[in-house]
Amino acid sequence: MAYVTMREIAQALGLSKNTVSLALANDPQIPAGTRERVKAAAEKMGYAVNPVVSHLMSELRKSRTSAPTHTLALLNAYHTKDAFRSHPTIPTYVEGCRRRAAMQRYGTDTFWLHEPGLDGNALHRILRARGIRGVIVIGTMDDPHLPAKFQKVWDNHACVVTGLRTQEPTLSFCCVDHHALVLQAFLQALSLGYKRPALVIDDRIDRLVDRRFSAGMWIGQREIAPEQRTQPFYDVEKARQKPDLFYHWLKKEKPDVIFTLYTRVKGWLEAAGYSIPADIGLIQLELRPGAEDWAGMDQHNDLTGEAAVDMVISQLYNNEIGVPKFPRATLIEPTWVAGKTVKAASAAKKKR
Repeated sequence: MAYVTMREIAQALGLSKNTVSLALANDPQIPAGTRERVKAAAEKMGYAVNPVVSHLMSELRKSRTSAPTHTLALLNAYHTKDAFRSHPTIPTYVEGCRRRAAMQRYGTDTFWLHEPGLDGNALHRILRARGIRGVIVIGTMDDPHLPAKFQKVWDNHACVVTGLRTQEPTLSFCCVDHHALVLQAFLQALSLGYKRPALVIDDRIDRLVDRRFSAGMWIGQREIAPEQRTQPFYDVEKARQKPDLFYHWLKKEKPDVIFTLYTRVKGWLEAAGYSIPADIGLIQLELRPGAEDWAGMDQHNDLTGEAAVDMVISQLYNNEIGVPKFPRATLIEPTWVAGKTVKAASAAKKKR
């Protein structure tokens, strides 16, 4: 008997597997309408829990009924204290960290790096008193520089950062492969028949990932003729106040599909009278709640969280404490998710 998987449901609906999983679990971070749509599709497609997998997971849960033997610290580096719950993407990293930690019989304690009065000396004392030797930094979305006042923590613990490479100090890190992210999106766009792909990314964000968004775009454009290549739009933050900057670029570059991180781009296009995807296609580079109908890339941030736990446990096992002389990187492969913001593959074939 063949079992319908959550991935098949996700592909049928144009959603990410993580969104389907959360919707079937009735998670409130997924909009009610989306939860109902997923449940209806699951019932129609005959989705049922695979009894073999269910049995294996049950046995795994039984084997982990004892209390955690160790604890890891999850450090919230974002500027808001509740980011582990309210941020659009950070909770997914946290979910992966906690899931993997539990599998390895580790508990987790959370700390906010912007807590008033908290510095490296105080946090080091707390961690030491609780027997915590490994830390994972989550939420370095706006600044690659870790707070200097926590240097004692970086020097005396096994540390891994999720999301992007940090500076001053540079710690081992894991994140999505941003270069492959854009390159895969580019190749998918070409397979759908698009001729003039373009990148819309704020310059600050591109710099945070060492220009790997731009690099992926540049490599992708080598697959098309020079006259089809477009210049990226890097002034997203300025365009929030002055949309004419975007419209001037749009008129000049004439893209037929846009890669972006920002759902507001859809609003800008529709305000100018463009129909999505009839006139211009849109590809989201980080699918997340709120963009369920978009085509785009699943960054698998939960797997990044899992990888961070594996990395820090490996460091602890090998007694690799402190800022590493040669930081290591683990890159997570993204995957394509079909959606309504690009033309259908069948339509693309007819145009060829």
